[in-house]
Amino acid sequence: MNGPTLTTARLILRPPTHADFDDYAQMGAEEETMRFIGGLAPRDASWRAMASLAGSWALLGYGMFSVLRRDTGEWIGRLGPWRPGGKEGGWPGDEVGWGLKASAMGQGFAQEGASAAIDWAFDTLGWEHVIHCIDKKNAPSIALAERLGSTLEREDLTLPAPFDAHKVDIYGQSKAAWRARAR
Repeated sequence: MNGPTLTTARLILRPPTHADFDDYAQMGAEEETMRFIGGLAPRDASWRAMASLAGSWALLGYGMFSVLRRDTGEWIGRLGPWRPGGKEGGWPGDEVGWGLKASAMGQGFAQEGASAAIDWAFDTLGWEHVIHCIDKKNAPSIALAERLGSTLEREDLTLPAPFDAHKVDIYGQSKAAWRARAR
């Protein structure tokens, strides 16, 4: 693996491996899960997406983590630092994003994992600000961003291709705000 393994009370966060692919592809076929994170992905498109996350670790030294439950070892999604192309790319900032399988939603896993990933991004990567790119119709992700302490910073932004199909709002916060918030 090209990166660290982080643990929380209920989760293991680690870079993606080939063993994650069947679960990743299964998530890509979940219409409601994929609605706001690129749309349904056939198996070959899921492979390219997962390979992109793994490649980010190799090329940039960070990327989204695979999320596994500590109690069962079940792969339940991906989340973490994301900035395609690094600082030279067209992404609107240093993002911590999330996407979990339908069976893992609504249990606090995304907040737990995103909190650990934000800590890691600020402490290890030296980021000073973190964003979340969210479709304005994605009420659960907006609520999560707000629970994490992020606020609306920009509206109706078009992401670079191939993510340019619809506009997103940018939620974010500084490292200082993250450190000052009540936990």
